[in-house]
Amino acid sequence: MTTPDVTAPGTPARDRLADAPLLRAARGEATRHTPVWFMRQAGRSLPEYRALREGVAMLESCRRPDLVTEITLQPVRRHGVDAAIFFSDIVVPVAAVGLGIDIVPGVGPVVAEPIRTRADLDRLPPLTPDLVPDITESVRLLVAELGETPLIGFAGAPFTLASYLVEGGPSRNHVKTKALMHGDPQLWHDLCERLATISGAFLTVQVEAGASAVQLFDSWAGALSRADYDQHVRPHSARVLTEIGRLGVPRIHFGVGTGELLESMATAGADVIGVDYRVNLGEAIGRVGGSYAVQGNLDPALLFAPWEVLEAQTRRILHEGEAAPGHVFNLGHGVLPETDPTVLTRLVALVHELTNRA
Repeated sequence: MTTPDVTAPGTPARDRLADAPLLRAARGEATRHTPVWFMRQAGRSLPEYRALREGVAMLESCRRPDLVTEITLQPVRRHGVDAAIFFSDIVVPVAAVGLGIDIVPGVGPVVAEPIRTRADLDRLPPLTPDLVPDITESVRLLVAELGETPLIGFAGAPFTLASYLVEGGPSRNHVKTKALMHGDPQLWHDLCERLATISGAFLTVQVEAGASAVQLFDSWAGALSRADYDQHVRPHSARVLTEIGRLGVPRIHFGVGTGELLESMATAGADVIGVDYRVNLGEAIGRVGGSYAVQGNLDPALLFAPWEVLEAQTRRILHEGEAAPGHVFNLGHGVLPETDPTVLTRLVALVHELTNRA
């Protein structure tokens, strides 16, 4: 397990939160209960979120501190989770540097002019704090409101960002992405290097404003073989994680469908390995040598099952998580929009009850 650079200067807010269960679990330390939060906990499953977002475009909602603050806080108030996840989208930083991109309802990110040639790289300048003052303001507002609850910063990993930019939008098979990766590997690496710089800068802004941990999210990495991941992707994710490691906060690394990549993702520099629902958590712990904290990994679909089924699966995952130095209970992907929020609230209470060590 890698260890954050604890000599890096912290903020008063982070110093105050040093004993928060999430941060202790991420460091592999004993906790008073297993911490729990949910990917996409701030979002479409909450009626108060839908009411707030009505008539407001996604990118606009990610750049307005009043909305970001309220949306991020909503699940903390409702569910009593052990962490807030910064409300954003993985394309926010590339939009902030001037790339023409929009988030189309029902489709996802759509790029006006995809990046496929060397000349296109000029449209991806570095991200500087002056381009995202709203992000700094949002984090500061959140840290002040959250009190004893840590805020997790959020950014997309270089591969997933590159896939959107090369394909022009979401893709099932990533044909253009893989063709560029293998057909012009130098251009591919130069593109991912720029995206790593942007993602690293975006996370740095959040940490310097007070975020206590970060999650690097690689939505599409599961589409790759391990050989392709190691050669074409891991070095760029490692660059982001190494840069954030100097800031002394825990780093969570999560990807969808990445069971075959877990060992490689761990060695990229994470402190906590996010495990999706396709892999048994105990097996995942073994794949990373039992030396990393883990996060996960209840199947989001099981939130629709009878309570006795959900409770049994939760007990199983909590038991499996005991084999790791630290365990953060989460889903194995994001909360589905149709999820009943009362089930999430009840699940948080169950995890806290079952793991109470006070």
